[in-house]
Amino acid sequence: MGYRFDDLTAACQDDWRRYVEHDFVRQLGAGSLAQGAFRHYLQQDYLFLIHFARAYALAAYKSRTLADLRQAHEGLKAIVDVELGLHVGYCRDWGIDEADLARLPEAKATLAYTRYVLDTGNRGDLLDLHVALAPCLIGYGEIANWLNAQAFTVRGEANPYDAWIAMYEGDDFQVAMRAELEWLDARLADVTPARFQELSGVFRDATRLEIDFWQMGLDRTD
Repeated sequence: MGYRFDDLTAACQDDWRRYVEHDFVRQLGAGSLAQGAFRHYLQQDYLFLIHFARAYALAAYKSRTLADLRQAHEGLKAIVDVELGLHVGYCRDWGIDEADLARLPEAKATLAYTRYVLDTGNRGDLLDLHVALAPCLIGYGEIANWLNAQAFTVRGEANPYDAWIAMYEGDDFQVAMRAELEWLDARLADVTPARFQELSGVFRDATRLEIDFWQMGLDRTD
């Protein structure tokens, strides 16, 4: 029997839970997260999105089939033409204008995760790259779903971060998350045990770097 994405999360279960259930996430769900911490996260997430777009460009280069090339093109187009614009507008609602975003230095946690993803994609194949990106694309959808299952989560106007939860629980993101899960499951089904161990290491490292990204937001560190 082949492997699935769930086997990746099971291989680093403690790290995955520390990521999904991080204090930043818990406080965001409860509406108690310091607004300065959220602003710092938002700004760094803008920089992350730029490198996320670069990762999709790399995925296009790494693609060996027309279907994978189209998928990479659609991902790049969605980030550059839609998501970055929405993020700029969301930042503006939090008192951060586009000129401020353009001048931002990258925090160490941003540098570490984004360069890890790009380096992994450069050194490895398309599956390596997708596995390195999975904690973000799949993780954010799972985080939104996890928050909605928690008694402490506050929804609506009482929570200043409700729009963030709504974005990742929304149909557009959830459909993209499920499509990525299907893509990964189809390719993980054919890997050998030795190859799966390699991919588990990539997924574990990327998850730990995502934990550091949350902590960077919480601590407001550069």
